[in-house]
Amino acid sequence: MMTTKDLDAFFEAGWNGHDVDFLMTFMADDCVFESTAGSDACGTRHVGRERVREAFTRVFAAFPDARFGAVRHFVSGDRGLSEWIFTGTTGDGRKVEVNGCDVFTFRHDKIAVKSSFFKNRTAS
Repeated sequence: MMTTKDLDAFFEAGWNGHDVDFLMTFMADDCVFESTAGSDACGTRHVGRERVREAFTRVFAAFPDARFGAVRHFVSGDRGLSEWIFTGTTGDGRKVEVNGCDVFTFRHDKIAVKSSFFKNRTAS
């Protein structure tokens, strides 16, 4: 079963370490990542390991100093939630700081679905 300790590692070593290979060790073979923005109600839906890996990689390309701070996790059975403050700088030097969360569905000790949400705040 996925635990809050697992989610700590996912965020600290994976996201804050900018380690896509490590992040992917947590993802199911048929994983789905629903990003915060896109033309669909769910944002942009990335399906399968290859597409999810590409999407995670694009986050680091867009925000080379991306960091998730003040992270808190809740896990109940096959569902979980992580709250965080995302900070980063865009390629053109604009600073971003925004509260957000991920809603997870777990299957067989892996993340099957990661659906991300954050407050809509203008970069400065």
